[in-house]
Amino acid sequence: MLRGIDVSAYQSSAYETDGLSFVFIKATEGRSYINPKLSAQVKTARDADCVVGFYHFLWPGNITAQAEYFLGKAPEKAGDLLVVDWETTGEGTHASNAEKDRFIRKVKELRPNHRVLLYCNRNYWLNVDTTSYAGDGLWIADYVTAGKPRIQANWRFHQYTDNPLDKNVGDFSSKAALRKWARRE
Repeated sequence: MLRGIDVSAYQSSAYETDGLSFVFIKATEGRSYINPKLSAQVKTARDADCVVGFYHFLWPGNITAQAEYFLGKAPEKAGDLLVVDWETTGEGTHASNAEKDRFIRKVKELRPNHRVLLYCNRNYWLNVDTTSYAGDGLWIADYVTAGKPRIQANWRFHQYTDNPLDKNVGDFSSKAALRKWARRE
């Protein structure tokens, strides 16, 4: 198992990278929000030779516009991962299954050489999702022992705690194996 974290504007741009193989960074949300620390957080991850992923917090509606907005802000570099963050919005709503699936497919269409993943929590995966479509892989949030999420589905990344920050493991034998997978080799 590889170790990684995910960060957003709530975390420092100079986060600790010792022992990390990957970092997921919030890029955008909806059609108007961009993480103000995006560039600095990307530099920290790249300087540490981590595999970098970018995520978009999905809102209901305007799916094509959200995908285009996300890809207009997320840097495009071979081997970077792209993720849809599917959860409850600040207004208590969430994108539908069809919208989640359309967003993943649109991002895959617009950036065909990149892996596109689904991030959601265990409740969404088990009780909200009806299609089980996760693009190129599932990143599951379930705050239990690292690498032991309580789901039957295959997963690529597991967020196992948010204290003191979001920590994750990746189901890869080495950073080289993760890089190879991310580059579609």
